[in-house]
Amino acid sequence: MASFGQSHNKAMHKIRRYFIAGLLITLPVFITIYFLFISFRFIDGVCGGVINYFLKKELGFSLPGIGIILGILTVLIVGFLATRFLGKRVFPAIEKWFLKFPFIRQIYPPAKQIVNFLLSKEKPAFKKVVLVEYPSKGIWSVGFITSESFKEAKEKIGKELLHIFIASTPSPFTGYFILIPKDAVKFLDISVEDGIKLIVSGGILTPGLKKDV
Repeated sequence: MASFGQSHNKAMHKIRRYFIAGLLITLPVFITIYFLFISFRFIDGVCGGVINYFLKKELGFSLPGIGIILGILTVLIVGFLATRFLGKRVFPAIEKWFLKFPFIRQIYPPAKQIVNFLLSKEKPAFKKVVLVEYPSKGIWSVGFITSESFKEAKEKIGKELLHIFIASTPSPFTGYFILIPKDAVKFLDISVEDGIKLIVSGGILTPGLKKDV
């Protein structure tokens, strides 16, 4: 019986290892495919809904994916015009007019700043990975330095402050923004990419640690 129990435990352990190994490979693939599928349907529905409605009504058929094609073409045309002399003068005027609508000025500027910050090639969105004692003493959180403190805050506190973004799991782009004195921040010797992996994985992917499955 003891021998049977040991064999059974070894078999279950191997099955568990195989299952986890399979999840590590297939789950990211399925999540990526699902995200692309949802994005495809959303963009196709928004951009191609009117055209497909017309095609279905008048010609009796629709074209799946026409919204994606129109969306890409629209982005390319807007990008082309925005980089030209005329676009650099017209788009700011359109943006100024757009911001006059109710609720738009509360949503559009922050969204634009985030997109520009994330897609900018001039500087990374996050500069360094740090440890800060947050939300209470004795509890440490992983954060990202985004900038140095603005002048008024530094003058009010009388210390050099850092802008720290405390990301939440699993999305590294949602969380809390705090200002911390520089001498209370512990700098980590890991890359921003490793810090993001640490947040997304909920601490499973530890920088510098190779874990066998």
